[in-house]
Amino acid sequence: QVKLVESGGGSVQAGGSLRLSCAVSGYTITNYCMVGWFRQAPGKEREGVAIIYAGNFPTYYTDSVKGRFTISQDRSKNTLYLQMNSLKPEDTAMYYCAANPVCGSRSTTDFGYWGQGTQVTVSS
Repeated sequence: QVKLVESGGGSVQAGGSLRLSCAVSGYTITNYCMVGWFRQAPGKEREGVAIIYAGNFPTYYTDSVKGRFTISQDRSKNTLYLQMNSLKPEDTAMYYCAANPVCGSRSTTDFGYWGQGTQVTVSS
């Protein structure tokens, strides 16, 4: 059974940092064609924040986090990370990790496996 479990969320002041982790079990993380982080703020649609693609495809970052967030994966721990620096109040959201063995678009409908989410709250 494939399972994704996020951790690392919390409350920080603007300018602070957090590192989110997504522990994957039941499947080897590097066998996914795409793995990434999404977020959903109250009243807004879930959006892709950062996505790693297998092969030579470039890593995707949404414009608002470029230069501040870094996605990475540790094969030995079968874990996905999201390092978030210079956090802003607009980064406040529930953050989800997601994965799919087949490549597709950044649409949430193209990701078949999801974690339960971890809350990030940034105060001004």
